[in-house]
Amino acid sequence: MRFADHDPLNRSRFPIDEWALVETDFGLADMGRTETLFAVGNGYLGLRGNVEEGRDGHFHGTFVNGFHETWPIRHAEEAFGFARVGQTIVNAPDAKVIRLYVDDEPLVLTVAELLSYERRLDFRLGALSRSIEWRTPSGKRVLITSRRMVSFTDRHLAVLDYEVEMLDSDAAVTISSQILNRQDGRDEYRSGVTETPAGFDPRKAEQFIERVLQPRVKRAEGSRYMLGYQTTNSGMTIAIGAEHSIATENQFTESGSIGDDLAKHIYRVHAKQGKPIRLTKTISYHTARTVPARELVDRSDRTLDRAAELGVAEIFEQQRSWLDDYWARSDVEVADQPAVQQAIRWNLFQLAQASARTDGDGVAAKGVSGSGYGGHYFWDSEIYVLPFLSYTAPIVARNVLRFRQRMLDAARARALELNQRGALFPWRTINGQESSAYYAAGTAQYHIDADISYALCQYVAATGDEDFLGRGAIDILVETARMWEDLGFWRSNADDVFHIHGVTGPDEYTTVVNDNLYTNVMARFNLASAAAAVDNLQVHDPVAYHKLVTRLEVTPAEVASWRRAAAHMHIPYDEQLGIHPQDSAFLQKELWDLENTPEDRRPLLLHYHPLVIYRFQVLKQADVVLALYLQGDRFTTEMKRANFEYYDPLTTGDSTLSAVVQSIIAAEVGYHELAIRYFRSALFVDLADLHHNAADGVHVASTGGVWSALVAGFGGFRDHNGVFAFDPRLPDAWSKLTFRITLRDTRLRVTVEPQSISFTVEVGDEARVRVRGAEVVVSADAPVTVPLDGQGPRLYGAPTMRDVTGSRRADGTLLTASMPTLSLDLDEEDTVVPVD
Repeated sequence: MRFADHDPLNRSRFPIDEWALVETDFGLADMGRTETLFAVGNGYLGLRGNVEEGRDGHFHGTFVNGFHETWPIRHAEEAFGFARVGQTIVNAPDAKVIRLYVDDEPLVLTVAELLSYERRLDFRLGALSRSIEWRTPSGKRVLITSRRMVSFTDRHLAVLDYEVEMLDSDAAVTISSQILNRQDGRDEYRSGVTETPAGFDPRKAEQFIERVLQPRVKRAEGSRYMLGYQTTNSGMTIAIGAEHSIATENQFTESGSIGDDLAKHIYRVHAKQGKPIRLTKTISYHTARTVPARELVDRSDRTLDRAAELGVAEIFEQQRSWLDDYWARSDVEVADQPAVQQAIRWNLFQLAQASARTDGDGVAAKGVSGSGYGGHYFWDSEIYVLPFLSYTAPIVARNVLRFRQRMLDAARARALELNQRGALFPWRTINGQESSAYYAAGTAQYHIDADISYALCQYVAATGDEDFLGRGAIDILVETARMWEDLGFWRSNADDVFHIHGVTGPDEYTTVVNDNLYTNVMARFNLASAAAAVDNLQVHDPVAYHKLVTRLEVTPAEVASWRRAAAHMHIPYDEQLGIHPQDSAFLQKELWDLENTPEDRRPLLLHYHPLVIYRFQVLKQADVVLALYLQGDRFTTEMKRANFEYYDPLTTGDSTLSAVVQSIIAAEVGYHELAIRYFRSALFVDLADLHHNAADGVHVASTGGVWSALVAGFGGFRDHNGVFAFDPRLPDAWSKLTFRITLRDTRLRVTVEPQSISFTVEVGDEARVRVRGAEVVVSADAPVTVPLDGQGPRLYGAPTMRDVTGSRRADGTLLTASMPTLSLDLDEEDTVVPVD
């Protein structure tokens, strides 16, 4: 696990500002990281934090949620049912580019003499600004300020301001504003700056060889330019529009040109000392699955017309207003911890940038900040992002769930392909088709069905939106329950027991196993919730129930069978060790000695063949421990502690999904020091690049998990079947934690202090919660403070491998720890030559 025990940021370069991420020195070595950290987006459109001048960079990226190309997956050895078509997000044409020349000398930040530099991502303004003073090779000083935003109020709109001022002399200034198709076009300035060597990494996106974007429209009218394309294989279309205006007292001329992959609008200015030149560039992106590019160009025209009517000042004011409301609903405050506060707000701001205007699309693993994981949607959305959305932005949560609902037909088809009834959602996808080529750690993760159902039930409990179920979302519960009942089987002994075999849990270092604890626990929830939802619909909305019965041919006998399977689900438990085995064979393996595994062999997936890893008790990420959190009402306190102490030393944390869950359960069972360490690791995973892949985009699931670690971990919030409860675990170093949570249209401000927890209604009428078992009613005119007898149990240190080894399995054999050694003796360049 990569811990951030101390402030991991260089504060002379990244000073603390609780409402902004600020950079005071330009860095070349970590450009990939900062391009991610300073990206701006709205969930639909994302612009990486590349410099405006558009030359050197780690990866120039502009991404539109769901805009992808398809390609055939070529398996070395074929088998029935393997994923056939891959999907990868397309690097959309780049409209960020504004190139500057002073006396024909280009501004290239990687080689320029910069007298001052500051870049600021402002969380309240929702804008990225930059100010630099450049001394040209001839000695002239130039002040360049810029501002960039992607609108939260108009999902198709972005705005760039670019201002140049000669400080001590006159000069000939040229500004070339461009739209460049980087996916297929040739950038004459491409320098190949990169901070990481090329090599095997399954987390990176696939690279296209053939042309992706086929030109369909190119149009230049005055200072407005339009480019339209259609993808070669997926058939999707995109239109990009840019409108320019200039404000200056200097004399200037303008010209332009347009081609298939490059549009330019050029201003040539006789710049006088002290007379600034301000270029405003409004940009529009529209995409579609079937609409012709020419129609999207018309839509882009309308977006740009509307922006011109509003004016730039009003667009930025609307952005500020939207964010005022966002922070009123979502802010989490930690008193007297400015570095932590800044990092919290950066993470929360990334959640807005990844989800706010998805408007019927999913939340990708990297949002729209990078190309990592090919722009795919995983279970990350439902388990790590949806809780934040359900309790702070319910309409966004509803839209994300509707996206899954629209995938249902494809999920039904996938289930049939795998010989199952009901629906099986794809493990990784953009368009609804399974695109995971490695089935053992992909398709076999059937638990995604339960994860989606869990998120749906959580949303309904948080909002009371039963109408959403009645209007068709209940079909998700029905079809996933059918899949579980069909996948599982009955085995009789003293009592009938329901088993699920041949699946992979969240821990991808253990695959295709029988009775994975997490899968069984979540499938039990899925089956029981589906039965309860159908029964509830029959009682409270007979019309919707009748439509459901007609639509899906649901019968009372079938519903009863789901309930029976849930009641008799096999939940593995080992009496000897007093823990829940991760699966039926997990405890038979030897322990991987993580304490003695060199750091240069982490993450394990990049240095060991999967079969090597699969033979050991070692975890990529929390599995049983995640079940303890999501289904915490089904485990005793003693079970939670015993399981955490067993699995924590075996967990590598090679996935960024793990630290937040480990923090939550560590806090609950009492390992308060460890809880804050895990929390800090998640908090700074991108900011400090703790996993060395922040260049590929923001770890959006981890940002959602940061919210959960604060609210559920330290705030102690739980929602089990619509019962909202609190049992706080405030860290010793924190004097106060404040967060907001919306429960059925009532927004509560919750404040946790060492000796109390307080509730205030900010919006709405009344909320009913429980604090350590006692019911509390909070009304709009009656805030409530509940005294606390401490912050739960306090355990010091952390579970270690030594605590696990030496224990005996049920058969009496000792648990011992070891690790593979042969691979440690091989250099990276070594190869194994076969001998006849």
